[in-house]
Amino acid sequence: MPMIRVEMMPGRTPDQKRALAKALTDAFIDTAGGKPESVHVVLSEVEPDAWAVGGELISDRTAKK
Repeated sequence: MPMIRVEMMPGRTPDQKRALAKALTDAFIDTAGGKPESVHVVLSEVEPDAWAVGGELISDRTAKK
């Protein structure tokens, strides 16, 4: 069973998440083959204060803007 994991900031609507899961599943099937029902997509939302880039929390970066 293929598993696709996506970690992203919160803020997407359920419709956006549905569309993303469908697009990722379709891309996997088109590229690697298989059946859609075998592809698992896990969407994890990570808060900006728990994600860092370049040693700086995203929440700190957005506070500077």
